[in-house]
Amino acid sequence: MRFANGRWRGLAFVDIETNGGAATDEGITEVGIVEVDEDGVREWSQLIRPSSRIPEFITRLTGISNEMVADAPRFADVAADIHARLEGRLFIAHNARFDHGYLRNAFERAGLALKPPVLCTVKLSRALYPEHKRHGLDSLIERHGLRVGERHRALADAQLIWQFWQHIHGHFDEGRIDAEIARLTGRPSVPPQLDESILDELPERPGVYLFFGENDLPLYVGKSKDIRTRVLSHFSADRHNAKEMALSQQLRRVEWIETAGEIEALLLEASLVKTRQPIHNRRLRRQSELCAWRLVDDGEGGRRPELVYARDLTESWGDDLFGFFGSRATALRMLRGLAEEHGLCEVCLGLEKQRPGQPCFGYQLKRCRGVCVGGESRGMHSARLMMALQKLKVEAWPHAGPVGIREGTAVHVVDNWCYLGTAKDEAEVFALLETARPAFDGDVFKILQKALKRARIVSLPVSAR
Repeated sequence: MRFANGRWRGLAFVDIETNGGAATDEGITEVGIVEVDEDGVREWSQLIRPSSRIPEFITRLTGISNEMVADAPRFADVAADIHARLEGRLFIAHNARFDHGYLRNAFERAGLALKPPVLCTVKLSRALYPEHKRHGLDSLIERHGLRVGERHRALADAQLIWQFWQHIHGHFDEGRIDAEIARLTGRPSVPPQLDESILDELPERPGVYLFFGENDLPLYVGKSKDIRTRVLSHFSADRHNAKEMALSQQLRRVEWIETAGEIEALLLEASLVKTRQPIHNRRLRRQSELCAWRLVDDGEGGRRPELVYARDLTESWGDDLFGFFGSRATALRMLRGLAEEHGLCEVCLGLEKQRPGQPCFGYQLKRCRGVCVGGESRGMHSARLMMALQKLKVEAWPHAGPVGIREGTAVHVVDNWCYLGTAKDEAEVFALLETARPAFDGDVFKILQKALKRARIVSLPVSAR
């Protein structure tokens, strides 16, 4: 079992306890470290006095009370000692992003930087034991017969991680373990103008991320079920893709917004692209010409297509809308193709002007069945037009009014294919239903079409409608 290599001089098995606050708060209540190197094994722990009180439910979980930490030092008072125990070592923790994130923030407040290689034993367990679904510390205790001290105390949990380390070295070839450690601790490259600390901050959660250049106008807006993985994929692809390389060269800052899930991420991305106009999101920005065909009475016993723009759609459109098309030119090209394929009259479709007493050009080429010269009734021609358009029919809103799409603990309020917003409680639902309906958005329409088929739909309060 090796304790050092070219990248670190030893191992530090780390666990912390907190008062349940955010990593940006002074919430650490205890630090436990097991140092392992060629000189042996040393254990150390310290209670820490947080800036706010420890809630009762945290005390029940950890056994650490406000009375126990009343005379304990603040983190800043022992920061240098803790830093010395971790500096230059492989930082090993269970769910390491939690422990490392808390400590990194605490060290920053104390004026120190913590940038060790980090190994998460949750991920290491998944890699070595893929046949098992659960890899929490309790599962490892049961699965591998680890000896338990005071569960949920920092040093006792750090000792459990050290035991797990010894266990795997007794059951796997050292080369296999070293390969997994190298893979899990590898630091992806980031553009040189970005602070490498972003690697520790990016969340492994659904959401939207924004790339910025020198100013506050975003270069690119993206979404993902895993923000961290998706953002890092941009950096790994920039050497092989000209577009990604150009984006990386301009990149100066990354921001992100976590969401309840993939649906909210998709909706938020569509909204941010329209409002922020990032220069690298050209596809989602194009909305002004989005249009569809609507059938209207032609005054002669039949129906004809009329072009309507998506921005003008405010009410439910029923069963007589067909499309959508990115531009008027695309819509006209499609209609001409249908005319040729189904023997429709371009005069009746509004695609050609007819001179008095003359048949349409298609009739002369034997493509039109003669409605323009009385050879077919307007009603029959309209029926054939409707059949030709069926595959392009736009789905009408399938509900009597607004509904909610449940995603986690959030509810996305939608009505008539418009996204009104996301609510966390009934009061927010009421507020959203009172807001003005946004303009129709083709991207939102596509997102909601898929979401309504697979997500959980909830009825909204009747009094709110």
